[in-house]
Amino acid sequence: MSNHFDEEKWASLSFNEQMGNIGSEVGRTMSAMRRGDEQALKGAYYRGLDLIDVTAKTLKTSGRRKELLRARELFSEAVETKSIDQKLDDYFMTFALLARS
Repeated sequence: MSNHFDEEKWASLSFNEQMGNIGSEVGRTMSAMRRGDEQALKGAYYRGLDLIDVTAKTLKTSGRRKELLRARELFSEAVETKSIDQKLDDYFMTFALLARS
């Protein structure tokens, strides 16, 4: 895990805010994939994984953890196969919208 974010500050965010921020990295990854920008793809992908991992580590309910780890699998699969997963992007966008409301 990289140290490009403050875990204490991250923990102070609501679940919806955390998921929305993860979604930003998922969206950046998918956009970089569309553009064929490998460097941007790798950066967004690894930041997204870091955020997912730290979020999963702190989740108290196993249902949410399981759901998040499944999303992590789908995210990794999309990157490995270079297939844009719009449903995954939409899934995380829902949380971003909830966090803003």
